[in-house]
Amino acid sequence: MEVWLVNGKEYEILCLLGKGKGGYSYLARRNGAQVVVKQIHHEPCAYYTFGDKIAAERNDYRRLTQAGIRMPRLIEIDEGAERIVKEYIEGSTVYDLVRWDQDVTPYLAQVRQMAAQARQAGLNIDYFPTNFVARAGLLYYVDYECNDYMAEWNFDNWGVQYWSKTPAFLQYDAERP
Repeated sequence: MEVWLVNGKEYEILCLLGKGKGGYSYLARRNGAQVVVKQIHHEPCAYYTFGDKIAAERNDYRRLTQAGIRMPRLIEIDEGAERIVKEYIEGSTVYDLVRWDQDVTPYLAQVRQMAAQARQAGLNIDYFPTNFVARAGLLYYVDYECNDYMAEWNFDNWGVQYWSKTPAFLQYDAERP
């Protein structure tokens, strides 16, 4: 089993959870507890420009916390290794629920509430369904990305198109590696 250091602490890497625009997220274990270790990457992204990703993660976490968005707790950041450790929220992503033909209707009110909270704080979150985990009837935003509010990127104008088997969802799913 692979072991990574984060601020001198050992984390056993269990499996890859996913890859995003900013990094790779891994399920990891430390002292018997499961967490997520995100390793920042510097791979190019044709549709998004990054500055200091670690500073952005820290700042976005603060902004989302102030907005009252339900999300995993930030445990620690290792700036030198460009690694972030956060609470692991066990459950299915909304993306998987849609793929498996599960009803996501119970979560629409919750994501719309998050969207209202984000908008009130002047923010958009990334409404793509891989960024939301359902656990025990509650929806969690598991990414820390947020941006200044723009109507074209809000839930109703952009995100909702991926919360059911729409042509946009099916195209993404077909092209997903």
